[in-house]
Amino acid sequence: MQSLKIRAPQQVGKHRWFLDPKWIIILGIVGFLLVFQVFPLLYLVFRAFFSTGKFSLEAFKRVYTYPLNWSALTNTIVAATFSMVFGVLIAFPLAWLVGRTNLYGKKFFRTLFVATYMVPPYVGAMAWMRLLNPTVGSMNMFFMKIFNLGSAPFNIYTMGGLIWVLTGFYYPYAFITISRAMEKMDPSLEEASRISGASPLTTLRTITLPMMLPSIVAAALLVFVAAGSCYGIPSIIGVPGQIHTVTTRIIDFVYIGSQEGLTDATTLAVFLMIIANVVLYLSTFSIGKKQYITVSGKSTRPNIVDLGRWRILITAVVVIFALVVVIIPFVTVALSSITVNLGESVFSEGNITFRYWERIFTRKSILNSTKNSLITAVMAATFGLLISCMMAYLLVRTNVKGKKLPDFMITVGSGTPSVVIALGLIMTMSGKFGINIYNTLTIMVIAYMIKYMMMGMRTVVSALTQISPSLEEASQISGASWLKSMKNVTLPLIAPALVAGWFLIFMPCFYELTMSTLLYSTNTKTLGYELYTYQTYHNQQTASALATAILFIVFGINWLLNKLTDGEFSI
Repeated sequence: MQSLKIRAPQQVGKHRWFLDPKWIIILGIVGFLLVFQVFPLLYLVFRAFFSTGKFSLEAFKRVYTYPLNWSALTNTIVAATFSMVFGVLIAFPLAWLVGRTNLYGKKFFRTLFVATYMVPPYVGAMAWMRLLNPTVGSMNMFFMKIFNLGSAPFNIYTMGGLIWVLTGFYYPYAFITISRAMEKMDPSLEEASRISGASPLTTLRTITLPMMLPSIVAAALLVFVAAGSCYGIPSIIGVPGQIHTVTTRIIDFVYIGSQEGLTDATTLAVFLMIIANVVLYLSTFSIGKKQYITVSGKSTRPNIVDLGRWRILITAVVVIFALVVVIIPFVTVALSSITVNLGESVFSEGNITFRYWERIFTRKSILNSTKNSLITAVMAATFGLLISCMMAYLLVRTNVKGKKLPDFMITVGSGTPSVVIALGLIMTMSGKFGINIYNTLTIMVIAYMIKYMMMGMRTVVSALTQISPSLEEASQISGASWLKSMKNVTLPLIAPALVAGWFLIFMPCFYELTMSTLLYSTNTKTLGYELYTYQTYHNQQTASALATAILFIVFGINWLLNKLTDGEFSI
């Protein structure tokens, strides 16, 4: 099927017209994205330049000459850039050690590092706030006691603290990207290098690193966009230290509630949108064309590099990294949830309580927020995966003209910062243009789908490329229709990938904060926003109990799906 076809097969005595179902799918997806993604984003740009009804740069002049906004722009770029650099410097060695060497416990470490991806970033911010608070941070207290220091050695409420937390919770993005590319890389060139007498390090430097360069750059840009458009970490770590970012300023402007505040938020959002789309272009359409990684169509099993006498030492270094970056923060949050007085040790007499846990299971507002999060995440994951599935099939299995259009739109939606998506939907879906879904769960489901649908699509595309099309061709030659072949042949074969794709959309939707902060109403609060308000305005122990419960849910669902797919599912 090459194009929109109203085909007229010539039969004896009559013509039969029918519409190609592939085009119905493409038109449906494009229509959805045009209404709920393209139009809101374009209107956002229009509103920034025509805020007074005619073309004017007055809003830009007002916003970008205000010192606080200018410092927010600078802070965003600095924090995102350093997080990107440190994230890649951490992710690449870890991906190589876990994927290509005989590191002790490498399967466990891979699961542990990927687990950080599934954890809400603001939970990490809460943890490091407990550890490195300049007055009562437990890690600071520990170092002061051990080294007999007169003051705390670290202050989390600084630019350095912000970059540390952003790096710790966004390096998994680079780790996952680089690991997957490394798994697909044909190992024959590396093997040839070693056979020629090159040492493992020489092979890594001269073969592996150059071959992985496009993936490394793509991973770096991914971390840059994620860190630059993050709201939870800057709001918890940055704002108390007077370090504002673009996202915190945008939400401040929206909360002002006036037309001028909304215009200023729009103007800042346009800056964020331009930065994100430039990065997206570089990542997808420029660097993507330079992919020269050799990928074989067959299953590959690379030779494992023997670390030799360095094996124990390197494993020890990885253990220390895992302890500091992953385990200690999680344990800190869990212990905070059962601590009466956060200024004292949890093991002090009478300092342990479970009343905060009882509160999260009995308080009506928390239970309602949990229900809303479950509903929106399940709906976004289900509808998002349905679209992802159709798109993946069209991209991999057909040559239909126009199939790149919805793929391009889904990619742009994923690369657009969350705060920009939410702001665009607020301004266009409040009844002004005939659609009013503001203050409903529907607007959240749509926002989540636009932001996270690409995760599911890429997972399904990857699975489809590994299945020979000859199976479907055999089914169709036997008389089955396209839909029947897809249902009976293709879908069962990619079922584990479908489960993984659903989960990859579900998890970030379940604990989402940035878009929920702008889109929630009294009856549609979500778990992420509920946790944020408890952390910021109410009770930090209750917030810790809620965060720990979210961690249990995330890991529990991951474990369950892993079992259901017989271990085939992995992020």
